[in-house]
Amino acid sequence: MKKFMLFVGGLIAVLVLLANLGPMVLLALSVWLLYICFKKFISTDSIAAKVGWVILGLVVVSITFSNIYAVLGVAAAYALYLIYKNWNKPESSVVHEIKDDDPFTNFEKQWAELNK
Repeated sequence: MKKFMLFVGGLIAVLVLLANLGPMVLLALSVWLLYICFKKFISTDSIAAKVGWVILGLVVVSITFSNIYAVLGVAAAYALYLIYKNWNKPESSVVHEIKDDDPFTNFEKQWAELNK
């Protein structure tokens, strides 16, 4: 049952990842362009160039915010990683171990040995 649920969760995560692949690429591209704009803004000494980089940076920020739902694709990729990681883990079962250090258990064993 555990593997079936992992399979269904993985299938849903793959579909979400594939549906958001385009916006994820655009989000990564816009974050990269925003980084370039920031670096150019810092390195420029001219006021007109700084204003131009700020305007371009605001355009890139609007592109970034329009693709913010691509974070769902990143979450789906992380879910796929967790499913892959937990696929071969053994199922946990409830088993109670009897401790050998219990004095009553040891007494019963020794009494049985003496009566032989």
